[in-house]
Amino acid sequence: MTVTQSQNVVAAQKKGGDNRYKYNNIEIKKLFFDYSGLIPFFIFAAIFIGLPTGSVAVNAFRGNSNEWTFENLRVAFGDIYFSSLIGSIQLGFTSALTGAVIGLAISYGVAISGKKKLQRVVATASGVFANTGGVPLAFFFIAAVGNYGLVTIALQKIGIDIYSGNFTLFGFSGLVLVYLYFQIPLMVIVTYPAIEGIKNEWREAAVNLGATKSMYWRYIGIPILTPAFTGAFLLLFANAFAAYATANVLTSGTLPLLPLQIGALVDGNVVADQTNVGMAMGLEMIIVVAVTMGGYIYLDRKTSKWRKR
Repeated sequence: MTVTQSQNVVAAQKKGGDNRYKYNNIEIKKLFFDYSGLIPFFIFAAIFIGLPTGSVAVNAFRGNSNEWTFENLRVAFGDIYFSSLIGSIQLGFTSALTGAVIGLAISYGVAISGKKKLQRVVATASGVFANTGGVPLAFFFIAAVGNYGLVTIALQKIGIDIYSGNFTLFGFSGLVLVYLYFQIPLMVIVTYPAIEGIKNEWREAAVNLGATKSMYWRYIGIPILTPAFTGAFLLLFANAFAAYATANVLTSGTLPLLPLQIGALVDGNVVADQTNVGMAMGLEMIIVVAVTMGGYIYLDRKTSKWRKR
């Protein structure tokens, strides 16, 4: 800063302060008022997400005598409990992949139909179904396709026994079926904007340049939809991987799933003094979900860039 500039700053301060600092204060106040509505959300997130997550992370490295240890993680990754992690990954992957394929097909069919009323009905229904879960959802399926469910009995009357093979509502295949009830609608909600964002001008330009339909989807359509599909798949995987109530009601803990094992250990229903092992398994789940959701957020931002164009 030159001598003249310093003199100007001093003169401005004598007259009522430096305008640069006034401008900065105005910007800070404007920023505060613009985001002041989010303060309750941040407080809520800190209390009900931040503090429990921190507690799980700390207690995962605490022993029964409150000493620091890695024994909880060693037990959590042992043969007894590691199978529950694998089981949850398999359940999440199977339900997510199946739901993603079916949901993408529905989204594409609704988008190209051009029927606004159908699109509104599908959007509304998907929003309701995607948020249905837990104990009510388990009860719906038990009443419908359980051993003595209405649909099961109706099918038996026409000679179809859905339980004649390996299928059971209270096993792995049954859980996948139940999870598809909310996985498919969630896929429709997430991927429909991406499919609708594909412009007809791109197809027309590709045809004018001599591209066939298969070439258009190979070089334009599929590359554009791949980030949206992959991100939605990761979201569905995290959704199924962390689900607890529905699986707990249907399987009663007979399937080795990570959320059920955590619940049993934290409640002390299986082995006493193993609460911190449950915390270590909870830390496993937090890491898996965090990595998965991080991938989804990255791919969603990547997809939103071309949707805005």
